[in-house]
Amino acid sequence: MQNKTIRTFFPFSLVCFFLVPSFGETLPSYNEINKPFGYDEMWEGFDPTLEPLDIEILKEWEQDNVVLKVLRYRIGIFNGQKSMMAAIYGHPKGKKNVAGLLQVHGGGQYAHSNAVLTNAKRGYATLSIAWAGRLSAPGYHVSPKEVKLFWEGKKNDPQYKITTDWGALDAYHAPSRYGKDAFPSIPVAEWTLDPVKSPRNNAWFLITLAGRRGLTFLEQQTEVDASRLGVYGHSMGGKLTVLIAGADKRVKAAAPSCGGISDRYSEDDLHLATVSDPPSLKKISCPIMFLSPSNDFHGRINDLKTAVNEINTKEWRVSCSPHHNHQDSAEFEVATQLWFDQHLQPKFKAPLTPEISLQLRKNQFPRVVVNPDSGREIEQVEIYFTQQGILQERGGQKDNSTNTKHRFWKFIRPEKKENRWVGDLPIFDTNRSLWVFGNVRYKLEEQITGAGYYYGTYRTDSFVLSSLLATVSAEELIKSGTITSDYADFLIEEFSGDWRNEWFTYNSRKWALRTNKLYEPTWSAPNSNARISIEIKSENTNKMAMWIDGYGSELNLLGNGVWQRFSLPLASFRNSVGESLASWSGIRELRLGDKEKLDLPKGSSGKPLQIGSDWVGAPPQFKNLRWMP
Repeated sequence: MQNKTIRTFFPFSLVCFFLVPSFGETLPSYNEINKPFGYDEMWEGFDPTLEPLDIEILKEWEQDNVVLKVLRYRIGIFNGQKSMMAAIYGHPKGKKNVAGLLQVHGGGQYAHSNAVLTNAKRGYATLSIAWAGRLSAPGYHVSPKEVKLFWEGKKNDPQYKITTDWGALDAYHAPSRYGKDAFPSIPVAEWTLDPVKSPRNNAWFLITLAGRRGLTFLEQQTEVDASRLGVYGHSMGGKLTVLIAGADKRVKAAAPSCGGISDRYSEDDLHLATVSDPPSLKKISCPIMFLSPSNDFHGRINDLKTAVNEINTKEWRVSCSPHHNHQDSAEFEVATQLWFDQHLQPKFKAPLTPEISLQLRKNQFPRVVVNPDSGREIEQVEIYFTQQGILQERGGQKDNSTNTKHRFWKFIRPEKKENRWVGDLPIFDTNRSLWVFGNVRYKLEEQITGAGYYYGTYRTDSFVLSSLLATVSAEELIKSGTITSDYADFLIEEFSGDWRNEWFTYNSRKWALRTNKLYEPTWSAPNSNARISIEIKSENTNKMAMWIDGYGSELNLLGNGVWQRFSLPLASFRNSVGESLASWSGIRELRLGDKEKLDLPKGSSGKPLQIGSDWVGAPPQFKNLRWMP
């Protein structure tokens, strides 16, 4: 890594940006009579290319043959005040006609130089916008604290930095300046755009507009090919990706992760008709890749099929990691980069979406058949199913958050029969619906390096494409006469065969593991006096953590390759203030790791307690995780 040149600029426009400009408003005014009532009316009168960008360079440097800048561009003029978007921009030095990417951060995230840098090394120019005001770049870091200093105009504070300025409006988040309800609702206040209930008062609309102005920035850069623009983002940024791609035909490829498919349950009709996900999904005509982990709370996998049916393009794929909630591992995250490589470079061709079918058979288990595209080397085909999903036709609008995040997906390794993979599903209960999807893991010709959901650098030599979710109601299961599996003992995990497919981790560099198995009623505790038992072997003396829903027990391992058996009652699992786990009933997530933080109850003083310690030596081995009645 090298930092050749660092320049900091203080243009004259920074001195006077609080002054009311002489040009007119960006958007036409609305009142109670002519207020927008639908999607098209919401955007009427807006041209994202019309106004000058008034670009301000705050910092510029070079790193690894990449030119990077912290800058601001003009969003527009609203209620007489100029709004400016802070961002990080970068491109490969000396390259021309490169594809351009707009990167949109999530709710608790920052515009980040690592996304810009890693994309540039792969041949892209990237604009990472700081719609919440937060930025992270070498020598230019803006946290929520600095965002507040900017609001308050405390220029003499040594931590003060120029950042996104929404002017008379408020589309900040975590924290918001004025309106905490500016995302889920449509507020009317002194700080909103319209004095009447209007979707243009909603923060989703304002940030989408700012994102469209970001596309204008990209297309005006001399090194960018304006005909090859893409947009991607995670969480709230995933939803914004869908909103921007739906509103702007300049987007030629999109990749939302963990968002953009599930904002469809508002009780406000105007919200549903304008800034919810379906209106934008129906406008999308560009190729789109959905990254939707199976247990994500913000972009729920059961809404994915509906979203795919709403978009106006046949060129789509999905990548769904099992067990994950709002995070992912490299072989799933890389789908974003591969999608842009295909549609903006182009230098990659994605296999077709795996086809899946579910067959109900009398006196037999349900059978699932996965038919993948075999035009590229397949490393593995995996099938996952759960009976903890809530189907719409059974009266639910959406899963509750706990069930969404912790439902357990059982793994089945299918058998290859010609060009299809076939597996039987040992379902637990015909009184519960059945959800199933297939994953196909493909080999890459060469390793890819990128920045993940939270900007950490990853490397992978494989990628995963998923089928859509196939579902069957409880009524259909009962009617079919299918059989169920019967578990005769309290064994939770043998730690043999394919056991790792029912556990998960977000950090492949550490051995720590998680599972939602205990949330599945099949493996519930037999009674309140039961103990949870496990055998562990370690080469070295170590301390490790066994953690259940924020309550943990520290285990002392003797080392020397000796198997130790631990049998722990409820009282062994405690939180940061010493309270023990109250009941085995309803427990959700189990973790085995080197270190874990324990829950600190709300209102308690102090810091969360950590159990375990830095691990020494090879990873431990486990066997016989079970309930002891």
